[in-house]
Amino acid sequence: MQGSKSAFSEFLESIIIAIILATVIRVFLFQPFYIPSGSMEPTLMPGDRIIVNKLVYRYSEPERGDVVVFKYPLDPEKDYIKRIVAVSGERIEVDDGRLFINYEQVSEHYLPPGLIYNDFGPAEVPAGQYFVMGDNRNNSQDSRIWGPLPRDNFVGKAVIIFWPLNRIGLIQ
Repeated sequence: MQGSKSAFSEFLESIIIAIILATVIRVFLFQPFYIPSGSMEPTLMPGDRIIVNKLVYRYSEPERGDVVVFKYPLDPEKDYIKRIVAVSGERIEVDDGRLFINYEQVSEHYLPPGLIYNDFGPAEVPAGQYFVMGDNRNNSQDSRIWGPLPRDNFVGKAVIIFWPLNRIGLIQ
């Protein structure tokens, strides 16, 4: 069998191709993340493992309600996850534990029941920036502390919980 590959070289070639594909997928398309804290409860729980779509914001604008992973503005080596509550040009205010965008109250069905959190604003979100907050507002370092988030900090949109098995599903 001259000219044919050995089983070992075929196996090695398959491994190399798999590693290259996995690297391309992780760097450019999808990346798994681990949720270490309760700042996004009840949407995301400590210990959840999620998949982040890193490609989506190349072709569409981030929207209010998206759950996003981003480089923490005070330490870009750290990744954070929060929900976009206001986009560029919007006026944000929290009054008596209620979120108002452009003077209209926003329904936030994803918040923990009975949550009461501190007032904020009013403030306008600058062009090219986003106002992000954790769903567990009393246990979240977010834009109320360090200001609006530049779009350049975005890693991607959180789309799926894949672990633990009893929590598998799309992120709302």
